Amino acid sequence: MTKLSKKMTAMSQAHPGRTPQTVEKAVEMLAKYKTRKFDQTVEIAMRLGIDPKQADQLVRGSIVLPNGIGKSKRVVVFAKGALADQAKEAGADEVGAEELATKIKGGWAEFDVCIAAPDMMGLVGPLGKVLGPRGLMPSPRAGTVTPDVGKTVKEYKAGKVSYRNDATGIVHAVVGKLSFDNQKLAENIQAFINFIVNNKPAGVKGHFIKSVCVSGTMTPGVFIAV
Repeated sequence: MTKLSKKMTAMSQAHPGRTPQTVEKAVEMLAKYKTRKFDQTVEIAMRLGIDPKQADQLVRGSIVLPNGIGKSKRVVVFAKGALADQAKEAGADEVGAEELATKIKGGWAEFDVCIAAPDMMGLVGPLGKVLGPRGLMPSPRAGTVTPDVGKTVKEYKAGKVSYRNDATGIVHAVVGKLSFDNQKLAENIQAFINFIVNNKPAGVKGHFIKSVCVSGTMTPGVFIAV
């Protein structure tokens, strides 16, 4: 049997188990777990009543959380001409076309978001085998294939969050840092939950939200009542 460290034992003793809490109470509990020397990232996991194999039940999109996520994302953009200039002015970390595609094919992956202008998809499409497994393939549904690249870059640099259900029907996303003020973290969590609830796919029947859990990088998960 694995022996828990003193810190994990202390956290476990104060943990409510699988009993769902209000968003505010869950945040209060996470705040008690600030026992590490680094600022832990807070993530949310929502188990949905969807069939991931059905195209009309996929849950995918993006949201700009009210208080950001405490981190500026590294953004690359496929664009040319005026749109490339817009992307650079908006703060994109790398902007290009053929040369950028070649760089990514060669194994470069030092970025968190990939955005493409619509006329670049012929170039970006063949990169699906590289970008797809990492969840970085640009798509209109996720808002990362867009003619308004400048605005989209600014949103992601400000902390826009993309999400997509996995093969088990769970959506994972970053919602902030443990250093956040409790109210701001609670606002981010509630905003994300509301966004998912309000974007329920038409093809889903029955109970949509099965469970919601939030956790820090090195904390137990706390369930939230929805």
